[in-house]
Amino acid sequence: MSEFSSSLGYGLGLRSAYYQQILDEAPDVDWFEVVSENFMVQGGKALYYLDAIAERYPIVMHGVSLSIGGPHALDRDYLLRLRQLASRANPAWISDHLCWSRGNAHQLHDLLPLPYTEESLHYVAGRVRQVQDILERPLVLENVSSYVRAAADEFSEGGFLAASSQFSGRELLLDVNNVYVSSRNHGFDPWHFIQALPAQRVRQLHLAGHQDYGDYVIDTHDHPVCDPVWALYQRTLEHLGPVATLLERDDHFPPLEELLSELHKARDLGQQTLAGRQQCA
Repeated sequence: MSEFSSSLGYGLGLRSAYYQQILDEAPDVDWFEVVSENFMVQGGKALYYLDAIAERYPIVMHGVSLSIGGPHALDRDYLLRLRQLASRANPAWISDHLCWSRGNAHQLHDLLPLPYTEESLHYVAGRVRQVQDILERPLVLENVSSYVRAAADEFSEGGFLAASSQFSGRELLLDVNNVYVSSRNHGFDPWHFIQALPAQRVRQLHLAGHQDYGDYVIDTHDHPVCDPVWALYQRTLEHLGPVATLLERDDHFPPLEELLSELHKARDLGQQTLAGRQQCA
């Protein structure tokens, strides 16, 4: 993306701990990302707040249950409910994860990496087309953090993500923290991963915190963004230009003011980086 106008700016994940404060104080946030499954309900408080906040801020829908790479048939009922929610929230886009998260019968409540093979490329591309036909909207997919690799892998993770995007024509949600976590766990260069991606297809970035246990790192979304991830984010913006950036927090929720301070850090860093990029252009 080459123009500032093409990016939504800097957003926060919308979590119930902050609903009322957001309405009362109208914080300096450009947009909010909602976890789709939290609002796939019939009435109630969650939808009341979604409607009220969507009147004031752009919304993006982000799911965790699609299981685009799973061995099961796609859940048509789930997709129809997702489409219904999208009609209500009018999101700028809809995203989920490039992973599998259920077997033939049960949701596993985890985001598991795919085998990075030619067969997976074709399989995922076909399912993306099915999803988009039902949603009547494009689907954006996110790289997940990973802790194991398949013995049958034919691509690196970054190579697979790039090939999958090119093959299916879909856009990417690049989670910078997930790249860092996976790079620590598997011993690859996170910058080489990001450089391999088709820059013109990156629609959104995620920033989040993690737990570092020394020999391995777990993506937890319960800590502030660490310095190496900030540095990788800055380098990513230098490479990509302006891309909508989302700060995630899913546990150990601090006061909203602390999250806003962290989001303002992302904004300041982004503005400095992009201003320098324009001067060099």
